[in-house]
Amino acid sequence: MTAAAAEEFNKLAPNVRIPVGVSGTGGGFQKFCNGETAIQDASRPISKTEVEACKGKGIEYIELPVAYDGLAVIVSPRNTFVDCLTVAELKKIWEPAAQGQIKTWNQIRPSFPNQPLNLYGAGTDSGTFDYFTQAINGKEKDSRGDYTASEDDNVLVQGVSNDPNALGYFGFAYYVENQSKLKVLGVDDGKGKGCVKPSIETVNNASYQPLSRPIFIYVKKSEAARPEVKAFVEFYLSTAYTPIIQTTQVGYIALDAPLYEMIIKRFQAGTVGTLFPNGAEVGSTLDRYRTP
Repeated sequence: MTAAAAEEFNKLAPNVRIPVGVSGTGGGFQKFCNGETAIQDASRPISKTEVEACKGKGIEYIELPVAYDGLAVIVSPRNTFVDCLTVAELKKIWEPAAQGQIKTWNQIRPSFPNQPLNLYGAGTDSGTFDYFTQAINGKEKDSRGDYTASEDDNVLVQGVSNDPNALGYFGFAYYVENQSKLKVLGVDDGKGKGCVKPSIETVNNASYQPLSRPIFIYVKKSEAARPEVKAFVEFYLSTAYTPIIQTTQVGYIALDAPLYEMIIKRFQAGTVGTLFPNGAEVGSTLDRYRTP
């Protein structure tokens, strides 16, 4: 999303160079809290540990939610036997106790075939990993380790799309971009809604649970007054760019216009700190940003 924003902004300001690096959220926060970057993307709120790391380096930051995202649970289109998994089944697959033990599909559900279960998921530096493990296993970073892991979701797309026995998870945007090569599963959270698949509608109205989440950018306070940084962030949150967020080019779910207006005011006021003092919250919304 930020790469697309930088590309669109560059059309208006061709003399401004905005290098966009790639890492997981955790790795990115290490650079940000060490003073190496001006803006940090995050697929979860800043953690307590990262708050302390920034504080230790004298880094003040402005927290700005920019969109909603869902985590998609996906298989190969050649998989014809599964369309939905429960949260309990996902936990059975991904919890630490499953390592070396849950190795075939029929161990998940007896009606599934006795075929290898090949897993693909986010790397441990990824905010996606942090959020998925908290939402499914009940504790952040609690996960089996015997799976193909990558912070680059395109690697996971390739792995799952080419393996009929694969199961993986990554951001909904990457499913949208590659849906001709993948099959998305519904998730049943056990609260009476039945199976719900991720979509713009189900993520936006929070019915796709527990795998819907807000995503953020964090701006270093001391950099925010630089004309090029200020102009880029205001562009990012403006109607010049936000309609692109929900296109297949980007693939995230845009916030409503009044909420973006409040978030721009938060940036312009230089309001520092986080509104998520306890870190990531499963199923959280952004209503807390609607008041000044």
